[in-house]
Amino acid sequence: MRGADTETVRAALDAGDPLPGTRGFAGELDGQLVRDVLGRVPLYAESAAPTTWAFDPTTLTDPNPVPAGHVRTQTGDERVWELPDPDPFADDATAVETVRDAVETSIDGVDTDGLAVAFSGGLDSALLAARLDAPLYVTGFPDSHDVAAARSAAEALDRSVTVVELTHDDIEQAVPEVVRATGRRNAMDVNIALPLYLTARRVAADGYDRLAVGQGADELFGGYAKVAKASDDPRVDAGTVRGATRELLGTLAEQLPRDTLTLQAAGVEPAAPYLHDRVVAAALRLPGSLLVADRDGDPTRKHALREAARVSLPEDVVDRDKKAVQYGTLVARELDRLARQAGFKRRMDDHVSQYIADRCE
Repeated sequence: MRGADTETVRAALDAGDPLPGTRGFAGELDGQLVRDVLGRVPLYAESAAPTTWAFDPTTLTDPNPVPAGHVRTQTGDERVWELPDPDPFADDATAVETVRDAVETSIDGVDTDGLAVAFSGGLDSALLAARLDAPLYVTGFPDSHDVAAARSAAEALDRSVTVVELTHDDIEQAVPEVVRATGRRNAMDVNIALPLYLTARRVAADGYDRLAVGQGADELFGGYAKVAKASDDPRVDAGTVRGATRELLGTLAEQLPRDTLTLQAAGVEPAAPYLHDRVVAAALRLPGSLLVADRDGDPTRKHALREAARVSLPEDVVDRDKKAVQYGTLVARELDRLARQAGFKRRMDDHVSQYIADRCE
């Protein structure tokens, strides 16, 4: 069992408790495979032999992921946990204080031995940097948003940051390694995984074996534009901010294995404080107005988390917007450039994914 002791998992099964106070777990228990409600730890079994399993899918012939919140036996999968759907907080002050306490407690509980921090200069990573005594690393092409933002935020926090400057050679070398680790060749997944992989590879080379990351914060606290525009954005089915936030939480089981396997392939283990059960429980109780606040017609995403962070961070760091990692690092732009230079033109269907597949042959 990874992520929790067997007695905690067994008690969670007996009680039907989806959030028993862990950072996620998966493994074998009493002859069955178990994976937590958010799918925070990857777990796979052979499609034709469900008792043959592994945390690393590359060790299996035909890996089939155990669904989040399920147990798997020889007879099939059974859902045993659902995310709770609690009533929203009654008042904003209590909500913000509960979020602050949950986030700070989770971050402060991270062991800093052998730890580095993935630092983009945005709200999520800045909170990690403010509370963790560990070196900061930012990755990106020299003129990227993330490098500039990380330098600015590090100065505001009176910290130093190591910049991992990317080149086209870095990207070309890393593409097949990321694909091999994750089993994914589509452009979106590879674009997201590449900066993580290249950050982790440098961190490992510098002697660290764990990397603190901000995974989960956007999904939990309303960090996506499509959540803010839920009522008329076709990318989400829900018609409310709170409903769209919950909908996106269901995507973590697909996203997190990509990130975890990417980091492990580079030689480090992830530490993801925002994914602790205590933080999840607090976020689930936020009303839509604290996920996305309307300030004179301008939606402010992750409103509750920003308010909770004001005691730890400078105002300009709290209020700054963050680009998605594939855009903030310019990896998506430069991978597209490499694809076109290799003859995969934009008029072709999904030309970047075709380039990735070609690189892996």
